[in-house]
Amino acid sequence: MGHKVVAFDISVIRGLWETRVKKHRAWQKKEAERLERSALEKIKEEWNLVSECRRRGVPQAAYCRDGFVDTGVRLLDKLERNSLLRQSLPSKGRDKGSSKFVFELSGEHWTELPDALKEQTHLKEWHINHTRIEALPAYVRLFQAMRILDLPKNQISHLPAEIGCLKNLKELNVSFNHLKSIPPELGECENLEKLDCSGNLELTELPFELSNLKQVTFVDLSANKFSSVPICVLRMSSLQWLDISNNSLSDLPQDIDRLEELQTFLLYKNKLTYLPYALLNLKKLTLLVVSGDHLVEIPTALCDSSTPLKFVNLMDNPIDNIQCQDGEEMRESEQDRQHFDKEFMRAYIEDLKERESVPSYTTKVSFSLQL
Repeated sequence: MGHKVVAFDISVIRGLWETRVKKHRAWQKKEAERLERSALEKIKEEWNLVSECRRRGVPQAAYCRDGFVDTGVRLLDKLERNSLLRQSLPSKGRDKGSSKFVFELSGEHWTELPDALKEQTHLKEWHINHTRIEALPAYVRLFQAMRILDLPKNQISHLPAEIGCLKNLKELNVSFNHLKSIPPELGECENLEKLDCSGNLELTELPFELSNLKQVTFVDLSANKFSSVPICVLRMSSLQWLDISNNSLSDLPQDIDRLEELQTFLLYKNKLTYLPYALLNLKKLTLLVVSGDHLVEIPTALCDSSTPLKFVNLMDNPIDNIQCQDGEEMRESEQDRQHFDKEFMRAYIEDLKERESVPSYTTKVSFSLQL
């Protein structure tokens, strides 16, 4: 008996695979377009930038703006050019010799500031990040020309009272440290414009003395344990940006309209049950972000599309995480999660600013991945 042989026209097989290839390419094109529109690609770009900057020891102040990662500065390209310039022209590393007034320190091997720093009282900026330094020295009072204290992601557990001697201080960033309180002497820094205390996890209040900070335009208290808006914040008459998200707020003060200059108000991830009508008196408010999971009363006018206010109601849907780390590892993991959450919200808010209108609500799903 002979063998049965099934024969096909080769053109049929070729046509079949050409059809499959066309479908696959069409799917790839649609997927690429979807990713281009998705915020995930932007977040991935930001995360890669942060990772590369950390590897190179770049201070957070160089790639962050108002507490968020800024990928539009093409920082890494500038670093490559600047490194070449410093090799050939050391005196032109910074415009007008400004490097002589800036101190930068990064790396987990640092547990305290170098002794020689005490003699450099002419410095105007400190950029210290990702170290194991736990406290600022009292001799910080000697730096009367200080303009910027940029101290994120260290292990600072308290600030010295002597910080109040820095009368020219304009920016203080102590985000993602281990602070449980802020010294009342900070209220003596009357020229302060930006205050970032986010991500310390344990802050519950600010001293009333900070009411003296009439020049402050930016305050970030997110990812702490505030149960109410601090009284001193309500007396910061120049405040334009207030982020008190991810705290333990159950209501807002009825005199919230004291903040007449407020433009951006971030309240998401709290336990608010209602929003006061006093919010309608904030005529300059252009962005209000809340979590609507517990809200039962919202002034109708806040949702009026004819006003310039963009009202965003987030429906949060977190997945409970089973924690197996010890106390310190758990804290660091929580701070990393909060930092990533801020990056996500920054991308979302930037996208909102580009839209003519906002969605009626947004469901934000949290997830975790263990490797």
